[in-house]
Amino acid sequence: MATSSGFQFVEMKGDLFKCPETDAIVHCVSQDMHMGKGIAVLFKKKFGGVEELKSQGKKPGETAVLKRESRFVYYLVTKPKYFNKPTYDTLTSSLQDMKKHVVENKVGSVSMPRIGCGLDGLQWHKVTNIVKDVFADTDVKVTAYTI
Repeated sequence: MATSSGFQFVEMKGDLFKCPETDAIVHCVSQDMHMGKGIAVLFKKKFGGVEELKSQGKKPGETAVLKRESRFVYYLVTKPKYFNKPTYDTLTSSLQDMKKHVVENKVGSVSMPRIGCGLDGLQWHKVTNIVKDVFADTDVKVTAYTI
């Protein structure tokens, strides 16, 4: 798919938390901000701010945001409770909500794990297409990390 924008999508093996400090970083959470399993535990340890996130009152299909030093940390709210599963629709809506913030704040690069595909069970090839569709008209570089 050729676009006139400078959008790039890159997949790489490596540690998400070793991405450039200038990159925004993103992952999926539930509305209750439980973050008790998987990579969410590492986000909670590294960035904290659970009460700040809860106070934003974001619902599935929206994105909560923390600012940590020079980077934004995005929390895609893709399901109501930690034991629920997200849908492709809530993931798409959350990404669209995040995209607004990314564009408004001139974020050039975003790093993420394979969002929605670990414990949440979404299929990576479908998620990849959603990410590409959402960001196709931007100049954002999205890097997806796998271990």
